[in-house]
Amino acid sequence: MNRRTFLKTATLAASAPLVSAQARRPNLLLLMSDQHRGDCLGVAGHPVVLTPNLDRLARGGAYFPCAYSSTPTCTPARSALLTGMSPWSHGLLGYGQVAAKYSVEMPQLMRDAGYNTLGIGKMHWTPQRALHGFHRTILDESGREESPGYRSDYRSWLFSEAPTVNPEPTGIDWNGYAAKPWPLEERLHPTAWAAETAIHFLRTAEASKPWFLKVSMERPHSPYDPPARWFEHYMAAKLPPPVAGKWADKYKPKSSEGSAPWHGEFDAETTRRARAGYFGSVSYVDEQMGRIIKELEALGQLENTCIVFLADHGDMLGDHHLWRKSYAYEPSARIPMIVHWPGGGFHGRVLRNPVEIRDVLPTLLEAAGIPIPEAVEGKSLLGPARRPETEWRKWIDLEHDLCYSPDNHWNALTDGKWKYIFHAKSGGEQLFHLQEDPMEVTERRDPAVLAEWRARMVAHLAVRGPKWVEGGKLLVRPESQLYSPKYPRSPR
Repeated sequence: MNRRTFLKTATLAASAPLVSAQARRPNLLLLMSDQHRGDCLGVAGHPVVLTPNLDRLARGGAYFPCAYSSTPTCTPARSALLTGMSPWSHGLLGYGQVAAKYSVEMPQLMRDAGYNTLGIGKMHWTPQRALHGFHRTILDESGREESPGYRSDYRSWLFSEAPTVNPEPTGIDWNGYAAKPWPLEERLHPTAWAAETAIHFLRTAEASKPWFLKVSMERPHSPYDPPARWFEHYMAAKLPPPVAGKWADKYKPKSSEGSAPWHGEFDAETTRRARAGYFGSVSYVDEQMGRIIKELEALGQLENTCIVFLADHGDMLGDHHLWRKSYAYEPSARIPMIVHWPGGGFHGRVLRNPVEIRDVLPTLLEAAGIPIPEAVEGKSLLGPARRPETEWRKWIDLEHDLCYSPDNHWNALTDGKWKYIFHAKSGGEQLFHLQEDPMEVTERRDPAVLAEWRARMVAHLAVRGPKWVEGGKLLVRPESQLYSPKYPRSPR
């Protein structure tokens, strides 16, 4: 079969009913990094970060520079990924527990359609050994070893390989700003372990069945601990310093003197080391994901594998004197998003559609020819990837319940050009023009634009009831509401 015929056949198969698509369903590879900023890709134009493997996926597929995490912390982002739903519908409005069972779950849908399913790395579910439809998970839940009788598969493997080493060899806080080189052999790093585990699956997977593989790496989430060669590379580079708007002056004082403050201005060398460790972790994730991609090529499976790469949220990394995540601002809420499928009928697309994590599930379902359940609120990215003129949403909603402080509690909307933020405790508003000011340094006061976005927010939140909107006006909400009424069961 020549390439033109193959592309036509694969495109038709992706949109055909499951029965007729059975013979040509693609493999599905979901690659995920943790706390990976949307600007930290070479293809995004970052001045120093090296990500050649992810850049290759972007240039050979579709890259979405206006991709967001609607609720930018780990568990609500993973609820959106699991269900394809918005925060109000999956029920997590902030950092709570992924529910034990949803009406729609990504691994279960793939399994029911005949896919061989495996999850590797960080799932961040409670309990950790929950499957949500996977045939099996092989976990790296380092830093979440609190369940009685639980030890992650990575730590069990590490103990078998090096029984006397400390599994947290740098001693860095899991939400801290400190950075150190990984002191053990590189092959013992959890990022390398995740890649090696994935490669073993690819080499041994049953050839007669399509597979769905999720590889979720814990880095570049802190601890910032890349191998020494990557840490030293970025320590020797001219790194961009943090940026801060005048509006962020209130965050200059340290929120605490501990190892993991959520805001504070640090000395230049401390910040530089944090950034070198973070950028080094990004490049190491890229390098190890590159090993997985090369293995697909060696096995002759790259052509018929639909790959989606994303992160759960970003990392402020000192911008606006903020650290970690959970904020409405671009370093926290914007994420990388790439779809690569040589047999999918698209190549070299850069699409500025406002997209979100909820869009991943319908994308994979469409690629596999699996019907998309009505409960799924995301939209398949294959539509604009194949036909850029496809009608799309005008904006995407963002929010986070109270986190770190009552002051960090907000709702936001963005179309990738403008961003409007409503602060729930005070009722304060912020407006940024992202095309002119991508790092949100300058607050805009355009009355007409502000009124337009405020009206959109009123319409968006009005369906939630009188605690949110009354008389056409947004209400101040000083209290926390972590779970929506649609959360499928009472949180434990």
